Formats: sequence, structure tokens, C-alpha cells
Amino acid sequence: MTLAWFVAGTDTGIGKTHVSCTLLHALQLAGHRACGMKPVASGCLATAEGLRNEDALALQAAASQPAPAYGLVNPIALRDPLSPHLAAQHDGVHITLDPLRSAYDRLRGDHDAVVVEGVGGWLVPLAPGVFASDIAKAWRLPVILVVGLRLGCLSHALLSARAIEADGCQLVGWVGNRIDPAMDAVDENLTTLRELLPAPCLGVLPHGVPPAQAAALLEMALLS
Repeated sequence: MTLAWFVAGTDTGIGKTHVSCTLLHALQLAGHRACGMKPVASGCLATAEGLRNEDALALQAAASQPAPAYGLVNPIALRDPLSPHLAAQHDGVHITLDPLRSAYDRLRGDHDAVVVEGVGGWLVPLAPGVFASDIAKAWRLPVILVVGLRLGCLSHALLSARAIEADGCQLVGWVGNRIDPAMDAVDENLTTLRELLPAPCLGVLPHGVPPAQAAALLEMALLS
């Protein structure tokens, strides 16, 4: 059976890709053939090969070799750096879950583990009536929450955890990411998160440490 998780974030810009790549390296250390997926990505650049997203390219590079095709890692690539439902409107694209699921199933067939990275926060809209959270719900993926450690993270983390559980998804753990190395009272904030979040802390990633080096800091029990 293929292992799989959905990596959600408390907000945009809090390091979901960094944590997802770190998870991929941890999975490979545990002996798994692992790959990442970013089903929908906005803010893509035009290249000779087509639209490419920096985060999706990082996930592709962190996968077990040979790396999966870009179109499987990122089936929906959108130009403008906007909420996906707006970027899709600008590109004349209608986002539905079926083609995303087809790519996910192909990745599952070729790997022992798949890390599916969300876009923005839990309730970012993808299309009318469709949200990023619907990917985790429809595919029945356990959720790992990335908490960007900065001022305001407590409320963002607790609200995200409440929304994840209210949607019927399983929050299996959270990862603290030191996006603000100058954050005050970081240890006290981490203690509060450990006390109040309804899932275990899987690790705290320091600022500026590459995923391959940070992989050993993650809790391996979940990934074994």
C-alpha cells in the first residue's frame, strides 16, 4: 500500500514546499521510493518546456530518481501569482479534481510514498465550490500541517487544525518551520502549540537548513 499525506499550511509563504521536500528526503532515508506532487500551482514562469512553478520543480528534484514527469508533479500550472481560482480565470482554465486524481494515481503506482502539497492555506479556492481542502477530502489523505513560526502562528495553527478536523480529515501531525529566525519567545510558542494542537509535533525545522540535511530532524515513526 502506498503511503500518502496532504501537506497543508497555516498560510501562504510559510514553507510548505520546504517541509514537503524535507519529508521526501526523510522517506528516502527510511527506504521508500518517494515523490512529491503540487496538484495546482499559480505564479508559474514560461519556459521552453511550458509553464513551470518553482515549488513544483523543487518537489520534482527531491523525488527518488528517476524523477517523475513535471506534468504529473504539477498537472495544473497557472501564470499569475494569485489565488488559484483567479489565476485560472485569467488563463481560461477550469480546475476540476478528476485530472488531478489521474496524475496522483499514476504517481502512486510508481512510488511507495507520495507527498501532496497544497496551495496557500486550507480553504484557498480553486474554482467555484472547490477548495484546496477538497483534494485531501476526496482522496482521503491524512494531513500534516506546516506551522510557520512567526508572530500570529498560534491562532493560525489552531484555526487551521479546527478546520481540518471539521472537514472530516485526520490531522496526523504538525511541523514547525522557523521562517522568522528572529521570532521572540519561540520556545514558549512551541510549548503552547504542543499543548493546544490535537496532533503530535513531527519536528521543528531550523531556518536556512536545506531539506536533505533537515530530514533527520523529522519524526520517523509516521513515515515508516
